[in-house]
Amino acid sequence: MKTKTALLSTAIGSLLALSLTTVSAYAADDANMEKCYGVAKAGKNDCAGPAHACAGQSKESSGKEWIKVPKGTCERIVGGSLSAK
Repeated sequence: MKTKTALLSTAIGSLLALSLTTVSAYAADDANMEKCYGVAKAGKNDCAGPAHACAGQSKESSGKEWIKVPKGTCERIVGGSLSAK
């Protein structure tokens, strides 16, 4: 029984460590990114919008849908905006 408990504890600990690593990598990447509105194609948005709850669910391109791009890139994209239209 002790071996089974030790294996289970190790597995859970590994999953928690992996998830914390993933979250910290995403947060570091997030500091160098910005939301760019008006350039996401239908079904290619990064997150929730006014008519849906998650990424990839936009039905059409609009000024309210956004994708994350490296900082300083959005304003150089034709139609890109740092705020929703």
